[in-house]
Amino acid sequence: MMKTGTFTGYDVTLKEPGIAWIQFNRPEQLNGMSTAIKRNLIETLTQAQMDHRVRVVVFTGTGRAFCAGDDLKGYRDGTGDALSQVPPIPGGHDCDIGTYDALRFVSQKLNTTVRELDKLCIAAVNGLALQSGFSLALACDFRIAARSAKLGSATLRFGLLPDEGGQFLLVQLMGVARTMDFLMRKRMVEAEQAHALGLVHEVVDDAALTDSALALAQELAQGPQVSMRLLKRSIYNAAELSFAHALDDIAAKTAISDHHPDAREGVASFKEKRAPRFNAWLEGGPAGH
Repeated sequence: MMKTGTFTGYDVTLKEPGIAWIQFNRPEQLNGMSTAIKRNLIETLTQAQMDHRVRVVVFTGTGRAFCAGDDLKGYRDGTGDALSQVPPIPGGHDCDIGTYDALRFVSQKLNTTVRELDKLCIAAVNGLALQSGFSLALACDFRIAARSAKLGSATLRFGLLPDEGGQFLLVQLMGVARTMDFLMRKRMVEAEQAHALGLVHEVVDDAALTDSALALAQELAQGPQVSMRLLKRSIYNAAELSFAHALDDIAAKTAISDHHPDAREGVASFKEKRAPRFNAWLEGGPAGH
């Protein structure tokens, strides 16, 4: 079961129907991340993956920032605190191999965990989304930005690299030429420009962000979960496969989805001219047996 409550750097609540709402809670530090926060988030997401109650995950922030990147004053701190879900380990970044280990097994692992989650993820970007906060938003499947939000990966300002996968995610969304310009020229863009570049799906008034994100999460949570999870994986696979391999991938997944109770319910609802009642298998109804 996914634990709810207050943890190192964020709060977790479970909203109906099956929405894991993760809200960063360090507004004084612009919701900057540390090794401990990232490791706790990975644990929360692992719990969300294994918890059948959870259908959609939403990330958002408190105060002026979604997440303004790593907390440079404390990102080597891997000790956590009483709110931690994981035991303390060294924070890494103390030497060359320490940096490699911390990136591959903590910082990059957070974004790959988001991307590999079967359940759809939404970033509700309420303010600054920079560096690691930016890459976390890009790793999500949907991004809604408040009109006042600013997004960017200006790591070169510190002589650093977008080492958590930002360059890969940007190339997927914008292509090589725009990514080269965006990263090399240290761009930080407002929400409307981010939308024009394809970095966010929707821009809403600041006051409407929470309701808009919740409405999208509810829409996604009420869809046929097995088919949607299989389709999420197939869409990402298609970006890196040949046409022939993508066809084989979706055919293998269709062999599962076509024989799932949700498919039978979808066909029956069409014939009976009524709205489908998906996910009875999740709710303990007859279709789940």
